[in-house]
Amino acid sequence: MVMMRSGQPLLGPNNKRCKEDERLVNAVLGIGKRGYIIDTRSAGGAQAARAKGGGVEPEAHYPQWRKLHKSIDRFYVLQESLIKLIEACTDTNSSMDKWISRLDSSNWLGHIKDVLTTACLAAQCIDREGASVLVHGSEGIDSTLQVTSLAQIILDPDCRTVRGFEALVEREWLQGGHPFADRCSKSAYTTSKPRFEGPVYLLFLDCVWQIYQQFPCSFEFNEHFLLYLFEHAYGSQFGTFMCNNEADRKKVKLSTKTVSLWSYVNRPEILQTFLNPLYEKNDGVIWPSVAPQSLMLWSGLYMRYEINQSASEDAWKEIVQIKQHDKELKLKAVKLRKQLSELQKEAVEKNIIVQ
Repeated sequence: MVMMRSGQPLLGPNNKRCKEDERLVNAVLGIGKRGYIIDTRSAGGAQAARAKGGGVEPEAHYPQWRKLHKSIDRFYVLQESLIKLIEACTDTNSSMDKWISRLDSSNWLGHIKDVLTTACLAAQCIDREGASVLVHGSEGIDSTLQVTSLAQIILDPDCRTVRGFEALVEREWLQGGHPFADRCSKSAYTTSKPRFEGPVYLLFLDCVWQIYQQFPCSFEFNEHFLLYLFEHAYGSQFGTFMCNNEADRKKVKLSTKTVSLWSYVNRPEILQTFLNPLYEKNDGVIWPSVAPQSLMLWSGLYMRYEINQSASEDAWKEIVQIKQHDKELKLKAVKLRKQLSELQKEAVEKNIIVQ
C-alpha cells in the first residue's frame, strides 16, 4: 500500500485520456485490491472543473479505485478567514459574546476540522483497510499537501521527531511545490490583499499544534519549534522557504546564495530550545479528535501580543528542571544499584552473607 499525491486529471469537456497516468496509478494496486482517491474538492466543484480543462478520474479507466470527496476550502477563502480571526484576536475591547461571535464567524476552527478530518480519513484507509490512497484537489500544491502531511504525522512516529518533521516539510511542501513566495508574501496584518496570498501552510502548522495538544508526549519538538517555522515561512534570513518551487530556486541559484534553515535549527545548542521535555517515543498510530470540544485557538500564536505568555514559559522551564532532576535521580539510582550488587557479590565471596 502507498500514499500518493497529484494534481487533478486533465480530462476537460472532451474527456481526454492519459494512458500513462492510468497505467501508473493502477499499477500500485495488486490483483483484487482496491484503492481510494480522496479529492479535496466537493463533487460538484470537481465536475465543474471539467469546463476549465480539469475533472475527475473516470470509473471506467480506474475500476479498482473508489472516489471520496472531502471538500477543503481554497487558499483565498482561508485568507479571508485568517483576517477575520486576527481582527477578533487583536480587538481587546470586545465583550465575551462579541468575541465568541467573531471567532465563530471567522470559521478558522472549522477549516482545521475539515483538514484534520480528511487527513484522518486518508490514514484510516491505509492503517485499517490496508488500502492505497491517492490525494489531490486541483493543482495538488495546497490542500493536498495538508492532507498527506498530516496523515503521515498520524501514522509515522518518525514524522513526530524534529529531523523527521524537517524531512516531511522538505519532502511534502518544498519539493511538493507549495508556492511559499505567493502564499506567504504578506500576512493577515497587511491592508493589501495579494491575489495568491493564503495561509495554507499556517493552517497545516495549526493542525499539527492541535494534534500536539492532544498527544503532548508523542512529539519530540515543542510549540516554539512550530512558531519558529511559521515565522520563517513569512520572513527569513535563510533560503529554505524562498521562491515558489524547486525550479525557481535552481533558477536563481538559491543554494549558493543562502543557508538552509535546517542547518541552523539542527545545531545542538539551538536544537535544545526546540525539544519537548515530555517526549516519550510512541511507535503507535495516534488518532486526533476533531470534536468541537477538542479543537482550540492557538493563543500562543494568534494572541501572543495580547496575552502575556510568561506564565506558560515559566511553567515549561519548571517542567524542564523537573525532568532534568528526575533524570539525575534515575542515574543516581542506577549507580547505587550497581554499587549494591558489587557489595553483595563481595560479601558472598567473603562468606559474610550466604546466598
